[in-house]
Amino acid sequence: MENPVPDKPRMATWKKVALGAAVLAVPCLMAVAGGAFYFISRRFPVQDQALNQEARVNVLRLCGDVQSYRDEHGVFLAAGPVPKEVPRGGRAVPFEPDENLKLIGFAPGERIRYQYQVLVQETPLGEAEVTCYARGDLDGDGQVSVFRVTLDANGMTSPVTAEREEE
Repeated sequence: MENPVPDKPRMATWKKVALGAAVLAVPCLMAVAGGAFYFISRRFPVQDQALNQEARVNVLRLCGDVQSYRDEHGVFLAAGPVPKEVPRGGRAVPFEPDENLKLIGFAPGERIRYQYQVLVQETPLGEAEVTCYARGDLDGDGQVSVFRVTLDANGMTSPVTAEREEE
């Protein structure tokens, strides 16, 4: 007697190989991604990344406040450094602005983990150039990370640059 149900078509050999490779590739990719995440998180711990974000945001805010003051009053003001000593070990210290930071209106919060400063210099063309700094030592090893934004006479800001960001 003949079988009334036709045989199921057999999967081609190349499809089996591709399926097997995919089944093996997924765990391998997960392991590689996990290893990369581990390496990055050990080199730049999540907490340090969040604290570094404080410096990036505040140094941009500081230069924005400097530019706003200039728009209103026609001059750039130098300010800081505040606090006098660079905070160490990731400890937050009270923010006590100097007179010029008050005039500029810079208010990063009650407690900060970085020192903030505004330097005003004259370019060779006689125009003012402002550099806003945030300095910190999150790991307390004496190596200071420096975040910097420059503001030119036309009010254009540079991107944030960082030196020793992981410190």
